[in-house]
Amino acid sequence: MELKDTRDISAPPEAVWTALLDADVLRRCVPGCTDMDGNPDDGFTATVVQKVGPVKATFKGEVTLNDMKPPHSLTITGQGKGGPAGFASGGADVVLTPDGTGTKLSYDVNAKVGGKMAQLGSRIIDGFARKMADQFFDDFKKAVEGGDAENANHDDTSVAEKNKDTIAEKKGWVKRLIGSKN
Repeated sequence: MELKDTRDISAPPEAVWTALLDADVLRRCVPGCTDMDGNPDDGFTATVVQKVGPVKATFKGEVTLNDMKPPHSLTITGQGKGGPAGFASGGADVVLTPDGTGTKLSYDVNAKVGGKMAQLGSRIIDGFARKMADQFFDDFKKAVEGGDAENANHDDTSVAEKNKDTIAEKKGWVKRLIGSKN
């Protein structure tokens, strides 16, 4: 699955770059992140708790930063294992472009999932991944611009739980499909 988008951030590229390399800023912005340690040179370790449909898991993973061209671009790669729920891996190419007094942050994300989560179907997984990326970059923008990303919907309620209508609609579709075979 691939996701591409941009965010206009009211801060110079150097400030955005510094925030991208800060473990505390990243911990506050990653939805469901309970712990993040490390540094840009050696990589970060993180623990993230998420629920996708009926599957809830604690993912423990590693994130590395590559191809760093300060303060213009970098590649973020990561992978995490959630026990029986499966695994997730992916990366994001991030480009920072000066835009007046601010910065245009562009990203191109690739992600893969396996295990029980992959059995949920690509529509649910793709929708969940898009919402996670949107939440991360919205929270990141708030953090860089001086907003409060810490309290920007980071409770135990996952993005998927906040969209129960969509999930219920998809479950209804699956039940209709299965029911039509009887």
